[in-house]
Amino acid sequence: MISSIFEASMLICFGLAWPFSIYKSWTSRTNKGKSLFFLAVLFTGYICGVLFKITGHADRIILLYILNGSMVLTDIAIYFRNRTLDKSRI
Repeated sequence: MISSIFEASMLICFGLAWPFSIYKSWTSRTNKGKSLFFLAVLFTGYICGVLFKITGHADRIILLYILNGSMVLTDIAIYFRNRTLDKSRI
């Protein structure tokens, strides 16, 4: 139980940063300072967290993994939009 509180706290702290990252990605309209590899590693980590919860450690914290993973996936989608915009400026 106590470890779930720490796990949830970690995911909430990470999750609070993603809306700012998404907003910056959307408004900057560029990929400068972004790494697709980094985003993919983070997304993979959240998928692993979901799989861990599904395979025998199920609790409501899975929702935080799904929420955070969704925000990373959104940032990845914006990355591809911004890559197209960056190429059109060249």
